[in-house]
Parts: sequence; structure tokens; C-alpha cells
Amino acid sequence: MKKVVVVGSLNFDIAVYTPRFSTPGESVLGNSVVLGVGGKGSNQATAVHRSGAEVIMIGQVGRDFMAELLHKHYVNEGMSEKYITTTDEAETGSGVIEIEPSGQNSIIVVKGANGTLCDENVRAAEEEFASADVVLTQLETGFSSIEEAKRLAKKYGKPFIINPAPHQPIPNGLFEGVDYLTPNETECEYFSGVTVTDEESASRAADKLLSMGVKNVIITLGKAGVYYAGENGRMLVPTTDLKSVDSTGAGDAFNGAFAVAVAEKMDTETALKFANCVASISVTRKGASNTMPYRHETDKLLSDFYGITL
Repeated sequence: MKKVVVVGSLNFDIAVYTPRFSTPGESVLGNSVVLGVGGKGSNQATAVHRSGAEVIMIGQVGRDFMAELLHKHYVNEGMSEKYITTTDEAETGSGVIEIEPSGQNSIIVVKGANGTLCDENVRAAEEEFASADVVLTQLETGFSSIEEAKRLAKKYGKPFIINPAPHQPIPNGLFEGVDYLTPNETECEYFSGVTVTDEESASRAADKLLSMGVKNVIITLGKAGVYYAGENGRMLVPTTDLKSVDSTGAGDAFNGAFAVAVAEKMDTETALKFANCVASISVTRKGASNTMPYRHETDKLLSDFYGITL
């Protein structure tokens, strides 16, 4: 079994389904509310696990009821909590999510304990990096934890993936030498300065990111699919035709699945299509970590839509 190390966030999510997004100062009557498990790191770890790889999650929670919900999720999934530590310095991270009928969302993230995850926490798991196939991280934890994950991935020659979300100022040189950078359109514009509206603008944005020392850029474009530029050329890969009801966690589903595809040494196009399938299935369900599909579901969609049998 392949192994993926995920350094990232664990959140308690409050998702509100609403007929439309509210405007400043306005109260809108919602349709329903769902409490659940989220955080980009934990979502991606769940996607990795359900896609058929062993996952080592490195993260941090507070000492509160929100952490208990996360603990229950890991127990139910059979995922290791060996490197999930508890801090008294902050509450468990959280996310407040608005979802309107098309499936689009608006999210407020509070880092909480995720922000206190540091290089020391990551170094404690160094032996896992040595035996991993891929390392995956995002921007929802303390930057020293991300930089240490990068250092250890490079030390042991492991492919290193950064999902640069949520977008924010980053330390100089963080993207230098990154094997795969996986922004969505908004994050891509923030880091490249190029507004992505089509394949041509995606190509220009990718050029900017490649000039920062990134080896491969993958821009997720929602219903338009995914644009790739890097060591294996350039391509726009369309996504499936499944209908979205909640896009929360779609990028996380994609990233977790792509990490598994890289671990399994799929060719680039197949890897992108595999990750598209996982993201496509996830958005047909309400929630975040709980929406991640199992491998047999992904393999079926990959065969039915793309004609690929692994």
C-alpha cells in the first residue's frame, strides 16, 4: 500500500445551506445547517485514505468538544491519530460555510490550533517521511510546519505537493522547488497576478508560477476542469458531468486523490482524470470529509466517463 504524509489542518465545520448569500448587514433565512468534520488537511487525508493509500496525518487540535468530533471521525475511518497533537494554546480550528443552491460556497476559516502547528510537530514524524511515497500540505497551518514538511520531503526525495489555500502572504521562496502547486482560479490570480478566465490566461498564470521555481502547476477550474503546465507539457483536462450540490471540499478531494495518483505513479493525464473523478463525486454530496468517495466509486466513474481502467 502506498503512503501519503499530510501536514495540515483539522476543523470543526458549521455548514449553512441558504437560498442565496447574504449581503453586509442582511439576515437571510437559511434552509438547513450541518455540523461536521473539515479542515483542508483532514479533508485531504480522508480523500487519500478512501482512495486506497495509507495516510499519516500531522496536525493539531484544541482541548474542546470540537476535537472530540474529529477524534470520532478518525476512529470510524480507521485513520491514524499518532501525530495529531493537542494544544492548550488555542481552540480547535473551525470553518463557517455558506452554501447556495448551485453548490457554490463562501467560507470563513479560523485557524485556531492549526496555526500553532510548527516545525517541531513535523520533525516528530520524520521517520514517516523517509518511508512515504508523497508529501501533501496546504496553507492552513503555521508556516514553519509547511517549511519543515518541504525540507523533509526534499531530504528523502519525495514528491512535494502544496495546495496554496487559503491564499495569503507567504515566506519568500516557499514555492521554490515544489513538485506540484495546485491553486484554484482565485488562488492562482492571487499568486500570479493573472486573472484566469480561459485556457490562454491559465497558461499565462502557470508561466508566472513556474517562474517562481515550481516544477508543475495544476490549476483547478471547477466545471471547466483542470489546467496542467509543467515537466510533461500542457493540457486542459475536462471534468465529469456530475451535478454539484455542495462544492465544499472539492479542491481537497482533488488534492488528496492526486497525491494518491502520484504515489501510484500514474501518468499525468490519468492522474488528473483520477483526481477529477474524486472531486466530482464529492460535490454530489453535502459536507466535507464525509463526502470523499471510496476507491471503487472512483474507479467506476473513471471507467464510465474517461474510459480508463486501472
